[in-house]
Amino acid sequence: MNKFLFFLFFLLFITPSYAYLGPGMGGGVIAAILGFLGAFLLALWAVLYYPIKRALKNKKDKKSDLNDSL
Repeated sequence: MNKFLFFLFFLLFITPSYAYLGPGMGGGVIAAILGFLGAFLLALWAVLYYPIKRALKNKKDKKSDLNDSL
């Protein structure tokens, strides 16, 4: 009950902060989110793609070695 009254008090007596968040702030947030998402996707791509590519290359090399020995 004490916490409820505390939050009710602060919700009812809000004072203006006179703060300004300009368009640069929104652009920076969007750039940071896109950068984080891009880094995550590139890391995922590297973890999944390069081992698969190496395995396919090794398979192809083994197959060509078998054909050369015949």
